[in-house]
Formats: sequence, structure tokens, C-alpha cells
Amino acid sequence: MSKNIWIIGASSGIGLELVKIWLDKGHNVIVSARSATKSKELMSLLYSYNEKLILLNLDVSDEASIIDALEKIQSQNLKIDLLFYNAAVYNAFDLDNWNIKDFEQMININYLGAIRVIKILKSFFENQDYAKWVFNCSLSSDFGLPYGGAYSASKAALVNILQSIQPELKTKQIDLQIINHGFVNTRLTQKNDFEMPQLLEPVDAANIIATQLEKNKGFEIRFPFKLALFLRLLKILPYSISLNITKKLLK
Repeated sequence: MSKNIWIIGASSGIGLELVKIWLDKGHNVIVSARSATKSKELMSLLYSYNEKLILLNLDVSDEASIIDALEKIQSQNLKIDLLFYNAAVYNAFDLDNWNIKDFEQMININYLGAIRVIKILKSFFENQDYAKWVFNCSLSSDFGLPYGGAYSASKAALVNILQSIQPELKTKQIDLQIINHGFVNTRLTQKNDFEMPQLLEPVDAANIIATQLEKNKGFEIRFPFKLALFLRLLKILPYSISLNITKKLLK
């Protein structure tokens, strides 16, 4: 059965691969990104799937931009079955190279961007019979790792707020799921100068997400298994052990 899917943050990486997967499956897809209508990849897809794909420019740091995108969807009387939040920025750095602007950007997009989207879109989705919201988070939200703390802190904040609102959303017929995945070979992780265990290609990560969303009804989807297990263990071990382990990751 064809669904209407709105994905926010899909100009590259996992988001772009998910768009391709869902279009191939016959779904109608709305893609939002800051410059969605200027993306060569998305414009190429629009040419091939003209009746199935809508491109809407949207900046999650700007409430007016979110409202404008929502009004365009409402003007077409579209029911959205699945909302997928994928907008994110990433930087890794050691303690000696902290830049407050990097922290602000990651909090503003990874966390507050999602908050703005939730706040503005909530009423629209409440008026539907049923919908699913999915937020792409990160396994790094489990435990702060050396050099990646600014990013993992923003993702941990996102996971925490989503845990807190899940029961309320359930009463409004909105199902909420989070995706916690490991390293994926994108323009974001290509900034890393350290070894990334179980590194996945975007198309492989997207295929796992699409498959799991169809069959997994739980709150959290986690992969890859070994890295997910390692970080879960770090979270539950005594700090005397877990912090000694992460100390060994220092360069």
C-alpha cells in the first residue's frame, strides 16, 4: 500500500538513499532540505518520479521556514503517514580545540531543529487518524566518547526528549520510533581521522532502516549489532571500568 512520507534532511547520505528506496517501493515522498530544489541528485529523481516526489526547501533552524513548508503540504490536502527527521550536523574535536559555534550549531540542528519541527507539526498530525514519527539519532547517544562529545550530547538530548514525549504522542495516535545507528560513510563522518568500526555505506544503512521500519514496532532500532552491544555495555558498566575503556581511545 502506497504511503505519503515526509523526510526532513535528505540531500545526501542516508536520507537520499531512503528517498530512492521509498520511491522504488511506490511511495509518495516529500523531501525537505535547506536547498532541496537546488540539489542535482534530488532534481534528477524529480525528473524520474515527477508524480511521486515533492521537493520543499526547509531550514530546521528557522520556524518560519517550517511553517511555510507545512502550509504548502496543507494546501494540497496531503495526509502524511510517516515523518522522518534526518537533519544533522557533525564535528569532532579534542578539548584543546573547542569552538562554541560548533556546539551551538549541533544543538541548533540536531536537537532544537527537531524540537521546532515537533512543536509546529504536532497539531497537523493530531488531526490525522494515525501517523508515525521517526527520528534518526545515533548510537553515540549511549555514552560520551572522546572527541565526539559535542555531537553525542546533542543526540543524547534528542533521545531523552523523545523518550519523554512518546507516551503523550501515543495517546494522540502518533507512533514514535528512534534510529540509533553507528558509523556511516558520509560527508559528515569523512571528517574523522580515526578508525570507525563496522563502517556502513549509506545505501546499506538506509536498507536496514527501511526494512526495520516495516517489521520492527519497538521504540528503538539499533545497528550494527557489535557496536550497539559495545556501547550498551559501556552505559551499564561502572564508570571505573567504562571510563578506563574510553581512555584507551585517546590518540
